[in-house]
Amino acid sequence: MDYNNLPDKRHSEPSGDAKPQIFRTLRNIDLNLLTIFEAVYVHKGIVNAAKILNLTPSAISQSIQKLRAIFPDPLFIRKGQGVTPTAYATHLHEYISQGLESILGALDLTGSYDKQRTITIGTTPSVGALLMPQIYHAIKQYAPQLLIRNIPVNDAEMQLGQFQTDLIVDANNLNARALSHNLLFADPLVLICRKNHPALNQPATAENLRPYEQTLLIIEGPSMNSLRQRLNEIFIERPVSFSSYNMFTTAALVGSSDLLGIMPARMFTLLRNCWPLEQIPFAPLNAETVEISLYYNKLSLRDPVLENVINVIRQAF
Repeated sequence: MDYNNLPDKRHSEPSGDAKPQIFRTLRNIDLNLLTIFEAVYVHKGIVNAAKILNLTPSAISQSIQKLRAIFPDPLFIRKGQGVTPTAYATHLHEYISQGLESILGALDLTGSYDKQRTITIGTTPSVGALLMPQIYHAIKQYAPQLLIRNIPVNDAEMQLGQFQTDLIVDANNLNARALSHNLLFADPLVLICRKNHPALNQPATAENLRPYEQTLLIIEGPSMNSLRQRLNEIFIERPVSFSSYNMFTTAALVGSSDLLGIMPARMFTLLRNCWPLEQIPFAPLNAETVEISLYYNKLSLRDPVLENVINVIRQAF
């Protein structure tokens, strides 16, 4: 390989905005050449690289010549039976090797590539606060290299159907044919109030509870219609003076007023550590439950990494 026989002209690009410049530069580079560069660099010779890539030494030499037309450096210099990289080639190797590793990680089809990957999980704020710590620790124990990203649920069926999120954990029942789910747990509903609330000093009957104003948790989705109807039958003509989509807001208000509230038992256990809340034992309400399920696109099971994550989350609950 004659490093003195360098091309007279090298590819140059006109100045312009950064991103268009990047695309123009990449368009003039055959990315397969970077693979050949790495093979020659790692295996310290054209013959060895040719064996690894199942190419002829002549093809490898021609590829190196093409790279010399792009970069202002000979890249490799003959040394004995092999070649030694220039300082510039060593500089390139640091970036190219990282880039190729990132690409391999992104294109991992077997789940065996031990590199970072982000798993996106959609939840409401309350479900996220309740379950994400347990989900995070379970996934990290299975695959420490995985990164977890938690996003809000806006339109669960659309987010999963269009692969905008990998998984969704929610109380709503998603019925789209493209989706599948696993029930994580069913949580009973509880009636809550602030500490030292006057309702705690008398039997918890519908009649005794009627004078106290209540909060209403706004739950979207047709699957919750039957639950809302049953709650209205339990608390006939209940006076609702505050409604919110956010359980944290509800807990904060109940903890500082005479309002009564309804929430799942596990959420109450979590939030009572933040606000002075008490549970009012009320059997008719405690018989009602909210089911929390893990939802995913059926096609996601073709991804071994995601399939294993789904199984890990199921086993955690």
